[in-house]
Amino acid sequence: MVWQLQDAKNHFSKLVQRARTDGPQIVTLRGERAAVVLSAQDYDALRADRPTLVDTLLSGPAWDGNMAKAVETRAKRPSREVSF
Repeated sequence: MVWQLQDAKNHFSKLVQRARTDGPQIVTLRGERAAVVLSAQDYDALRADRPTLVDTLLSGPAWDGNMAKAVETRAKRPSREVSF
C-alpha cells in the first residue's frame, strides 16, 4: 500500500501493523516515493546473506608464498627518516 507522509504520521501504528501483515508499505512525499516501511522479519531476511564489513575486509585475496616472505623479511625500521 502507498501512504502519503501525513497519513503515515497520523496512522503510524496502522502503518506498522500493515507492514507486519501485508508486506512493505511505501511512504510518499509530494507524490514521490520517499521511504519503505518493512516488518522486522522482512528486514532480517534482506540482511541475512549480506556479509559484514569485517567479513569483506578479512576475505581479501590470499597471500602467496612470495608475498608472505616479502612482508616477513622487510626492514623493521621506517623506510624514511622522520624528525619531530
